[in-house]
Amino acid sequence: MRVAVTGASGFVGGAVCRALTSEGVTTFAYGRRPAVGASHLGGAVYRSWDLTHGPLADAPGVDAVVHCAGSATDWGPAAGLFAANLTGTRTALATFPGARFVHVSTASVYDPFRPSVMATEDEAPVGRYMNAYGASKAAAERAVPPARRDAIILRPHAVYGPGDTTLLPRVLSAVRGPVLPAVGTGRQRISLTSIGNLVQACLLAATGPVTSGVFNIADAAPVTIDDAFREILRERGVRARPVYVPASLARPLAAAAEGAFLLAGRPEPPRITRYAIGHLALERTLDITAARAVLGYDPHETTFTGAAGW
Repeated sequence: MRVAVTGASGFVGGAVCRALTSEGVTTFAYGRRPAVGASHLGGAVYRSWDLTHGPLADAPGVDAVVHCAGSATDWGPAAGLFAANLTGTRTALATFPGARFVHVSTASVYDPFRPSVMATEDEAPVGRYMNAYGASKAAAERAVPPARRDAIILRPHAVYGPGDTTLLPRVLSAVRGPVLPAVGTGRQRISLTSIGNLVQACLLAATGPVTSGVFNIADAAPVTIDDAFREILRERGVRARPVYVPASLARPLAAAAEGAFLLAGRPEPPRITRYAIGHLALERTLDITAARAVLGYDPHETTFTGAAGW
C-alpha cells in the first residue's frame, strides 16, 4: 500500500508514520515544519506542506490518507483554528480525492456543557461549543462528505504517551509545590487514549477491510481523574497530591481570567479555562463498542508506566 500522513511532524502523525513504515507500507509524510528527523518518521518520505495554503498540485497517488494535521489548542483566535482544522481538512480531501480518507478528529465534538457518559458516535457533532476548538473540529467532521464511500472518522480523547506534548506537560505544569490543583471531586470517570491505541486504530482504518464509519477511540476502560493524576505524579517522581476545588467556584474564576487575557491580547491561555474545567469536573467517557466490533480494535488498559521517560 501507499499511504499519506498529514501532520507527520507532530505527536500523532509521527507515531502513525513510524507504525506504517514498520509494517512495510510506503508512506508519504507531510507537515508544516521545514524538515523532520528521519527517526521521527521511521524512514517515511517527508515534504513540508502547510495545508492552509491550498492543495498540492503534484501529490502522489496513494491508497489512503491519515489526516492528523490540525490545531489541538483550546485557546486562540477562531480564524486560526478554523483555518487549521476546517480549511486543512478540505485541502487534504481535495489533494487526495480518490484515496480512503481517515480523519483523526476528537471527542471534543461531543457536547461540552453536559457530561459524556459512555457517549456513542451518534451523539455528535452538536449545535453548541464552548470554544473555537470544538466548533472547528465539528466543522471539519461535517466537511467530510457523508456520501464518500471511503471515509472513516476517529474520535480519540486526551491522547498520551511517549512524545506527548499536551496532556502530560499540562498536568506537570500545574503542580505548585506539594499540590496539584484540580477541579471537581476527583471521582469523575474519564476515557483516555494512549498513542499506541490510537495508532492501532489509524492503521486498522487505513489498511483494513472497513472503508467507512465513525468510531470512538479510547483505552480499554475508563479511569477516574484522581487515579490518573496520582499515577502520573508517581511515575514522574513528583511529590505532590491532587487537591480539588469545586467546579462552581472555578468556573467564574476561569471566565474572569479568560476575559482578562482576551482584553490584554495575551496569546497564551490562562492556567485554567472553562474548557479545561469541562474535561476535569464532568464525566468524559466514550463507548468503543463500534470500534471493537467493526474495526477489530483491541485496546490495552490505561497506563502511565514508563512516563518518566516521556
